[in-house]
Amino acid sequence: MVKTVVVYHSGYGHTQRVAQFMAQGANAQLIAIDADGNLTEAEWSALDEADAIIFGSPTYMGMVSWQFKKFADASSKRWFVRGWKDKVAGGFTISSQPNGDKASTLQYFMTLAMQHAMIWVGQPAMHDPVLNRMGSSAGLMAQVGATSPAEDIPQGDLETAKVYGERLAAVAAKLRA
Repeated sequence: MVKTVVVYHSGYGHTQRVAQFMAQGANAQLIAIDADGNLTEAEWSALDEADAIIFGSPTYMGMVSWQFKKFADASSKRWFVRGWKDKVAGGFTISSQPNGDKASTLQYFMTLAMQHAMIWVGQPAMHDPVLNRMGSSAGLMAQVGATSPAEDIPQGDLETAKVYGERLAAVAAKLRA
């Protein structure tokens, strides 16, 4: 069985909600980066043992949150020994604006994955009014108003997260076989 982990930071609960749907689709373990940008040793071990890692962060000021960046910098210990080489990778983000410079966040995730010699998997859903309504090929983009609660995230964005999670797990299973 393929082991998939969703590692994410959520400032206000929006990214957490998307992460839950991503994990549902991928049958993945959820790991939340805490408010100080840290993980436990057990959480680092879960990432090391995973076949696939899905990165998630809100887009703040055109980039990942500082907590996610702290996690990424700490992952350099794995980079140094190529500990995540050939793991499947994907990513997702959410912001309050339809554009919100979310592409910068996904590009950051891709760069992080490439530095770790991981295998990036793109978004499978075609752009339509429900699935992948943001039209991203690089990963999942979701959007909800700045003052809206996490429960207001459009169902289509959440379903797209689930479909993308399924794809990531399926690709990891193919590569592991």
